[in-house]
Amino acid sequence: MKTAVSIPDEVFEKAERLARRVRCSRSQLFSAALSEYVARHAPDEVTEAMNRVCEQVGNQPDAFVAAAGRRVLEKTEW
Repeated sequence: MKTAVSIPDEVFEKAERLARRVRCSRSQLFSAALSEYVARHAPDEVTEAMNRVCEQVGNQPDAFVAAAGRRVLEKTEW
């Protein structure tokens, strides 16, 4: 989808330099930046994604993880 937006000249120039440096188009740069911004401001989506992963993995105890955690805690000064 095409859209037109107004941004300050300084921001545009910085975006131009970054796009050249990482060798991508302005459209790709703006799309990636906006996607990251939206993701940061949508905490419910992150929580929902984590919940989906937990459902897939399950909540069975893991002996290795428990032992490793115990070792770390034993070495930690409280």
